[in-house]
Amino acid sequence: MPFLARLAPRCRAIATTPPAHPCLSNSVTCFNSSSALDIPPRVIFSGIQPTGVPHLGNYLGALRHWAKLQDEASPDEKLLYSIVDLHAITVKQDPAQLRQWRKEMLASLLAVGLDPKRSIIFCQSQVPQHAELMWILSCNASMGYLSRMTQWKSKLSLPQTASPFDSPKLSSPALKLGLFSYPVLQAADILLYRTTHVPVGEDQSQHLEFSREIASSFNHLFPPPPSPNPSVPILVPPETILSPAKRIMSLTQPTKKMSKSDEDPRSRILITDSQEEIYKKIKSALTDSIDGISYDPDTRPGVSNLIDIMYHMDEGVASSAEELAKDFKGLSMRALKEKVAETIEVHIRPVGERYEANLRGATGDLADIAEIGRVGAERRAEATMREVREAVGLSWG
Repeated sequence: MPFLARLAPRCRAIATTPPAHPCLSNSVTCFNSSSALDIPPRVIFSGIQPTGVPHLGNYLGALRHWAKLQDEASPDEKLLYSIVDLHAITVKQDPAQLRQWRKEMLASLLAVGLDPKRSIIFCQSQVPQHAELMWILSCNASMGYLSRMTQWKSKLSLPQTASPFDSPKLSSPALKLGLFSYPVLQAADILLYRTTHVPVGEDQSQHLEFSREIASSFNHLFPPPPSPNPSVPILVPPETILSPAKRIMSLTQPTKKMSKSDEDPRSRILITDSQEEIYKKIKSALTDSIDGISYDPDTRPGVSNLIDIMYHMDEGVASSAEELAKDFKGLSMRALKEKVAETIEVHIRPVGERYEANLRGATGDLADIAEIGRVGAERRAEATMREVREAVGLSWG
């Protein structure tokens, strides 16, 4: 991405601060070489739940972008990528399976190109400051604001108009406190590292808005103590880096997002799938009976999803998904599926091979790699928490 380059002239994406959806209304401000020298280095943070082997949606929507950010970052920029296992337990988990999934996710992060010598890669639960900051932020988080968040509603299959204060379904044990306060922990994850930029998909914009809101609220209640740079707040409101990939949809229900929770394994392609499995799943992907190939997500979601997958797997094939569809307009559906399957297999095979090698320990013990990440993450986290404790009166002074 061009704004990562430390060359002059350059442009840096600066998020505005509207009342909603800041990531959808970014402006771009250009700096000359002299003013660029005054910009502090970026701190990039993002996290992913340990759900086992990632699928194509995880890879194209987040993981490949994380590796690209790492590879294009300047030496003074910090990158932190977390396996957010505390978020995972907002719903019931089998302990043995969760332990295995954490290993598989770490092996996957290394397989997509994340380098523990360049990025801090760690498990959230191993850094206790996440939970500590979450509690402090919870004491000032608005119940009304949290009630409007989408996470608990989607997990309970409730309409977006649902309220925790008047829905009969929520009088049962269905809504747990952890699920309801999930956004506060997510905000703590980000703010703990003085994160300046968070790479996310469009569906996460609400959580970034909440993180900005809770950071601003904390800084207003607890201004920084006298220091050489009093204008720097204790918690940094983060900006957004939108992932260039759109949401990848289910192969069997192309109006729904690709998900590991789908009971039908044919709905998703995993980064470890064999050539045979990829071709079989793409061949059975739901499309339509309309002649020719065209890109129209509303009326032809299945075909458009296949076009999106091929375009995002190899953006060199066309200037856009729409242009790719035009190139293929005379193809049969069978021929399109063969091309999509071939593109996926060629690009995903090396990732799957590295994943298997990582699980075998060919690149080092996963527990040792996680420990290195924990040390790096906790050092930065504790630096922030010392200031937070001092600000709220939880230090000895």
